[in-house]
Amino acid sequence: MNPFIGVLIIMALAGIITLAMLAMSVFLGPRNMRNPVKGEPFECGMPSEGVKQFRFPVKFYVVAILFIVFDLELVFIYPWAVIFRDLGMFGFIEMMIFVFVLAVGLIYIWKKGALEWK
Repeated sequence: MNPFIGVLIIMALAGIITLAMLAMSVFLGPRNMRNPVKGEPFECGMPSEGVKQFRFPVKFYVVAILFIVFDLELVFIYPWAVIFRDLGMFGFIEMMIFVFVLAVGLIYIWKKGALEWK
């Protein structure tokens, strides 16, 4: 028996479940119908003025991306710290190069003003 049969069965089941959920959402999901009740005031008592779409400043996205980048840095540094003694000097130098590259990136975005909130 081929060892990949189990993987193929799981992939087939995942595909069947995905298609079943999509079909159920099409047939059983809510319909987008206009309803006069939806336009009535709620909670604050102010009548709704329709859809309010506005652009978020790019600063929000920059902060989010920076958070992800420096959070991933921790994901790489923590396992390194756990096996620090086993890696020796080579592992230390390699991690210092990694931290140096990230520090250069941090200094760059700091100088560009990405961390300042106006």
